[in-house]
Amino acid sequence: MSIKEIIEKYNPYDEFEKKDKEEMLYFINNFEDVLTRNNVIGHFSAAGFVVNKEKNKMLAVYHKIADGWTYPGGHADGDDNLLEVAIREVYEETGIKGNTVNNVPFMIATLPVYCHVKNNQFISSHLHFDVIYLMEADETIPLNLTDDAIFGIKWISFEDVFNENFCCYIKPIVIKMIDKINNQC
Repeated sequence: MSIKEIIEKYNPYDEFEKKDKEEMLYFINNFEDVLTRNNVIGHFSAAGFVVNKEKNKMLAVYHKIADGWTYPGGHADGDDNLLEVAIREVYEETGIKGNTVNNVPFMIATLPVYCHVKNNQFISSHLHFDVIYLMEADETIPLNLTDDAIFGIKWISFEDVFNENFCCYIKPIVIKMIDKINNQC
């Protein structure tokens, strides 16, 4: 299924996601190369919102560029199978092989990425059109920090999310996903 079909079939959770869906479809319909970093306006990314079996904790990574906790994920880099991208990114950043709860996106979000330097190269501000899949993993499996963009990995209880230093634009998304889990799962 193409990214356009995935986004078209996605049922928004709220008005924010409805607007993000409209923006993603506009982006797909009006820009070329939406899957790679060659598109400097923005590009698609995929992530895994990994929860424990009890669905009361999330797996979080402390991302250097975002300077805060977030859920694991990364660039599509030309791969249009965003579910596979999400699975790969979770594993690369944490060493965890999360089991997808289902094969459709759990949430979508249009997120800003602020200008920064990466590998001695200036990267201008742009958008990530994030497609997030719900995954489940055993929280007793050892975590493995292998990605140089990540400072740390840990499980955070849903109750403690409000006390953690999440990246400012990620925290509302995390809170919304927890709410969605509590209401739908």
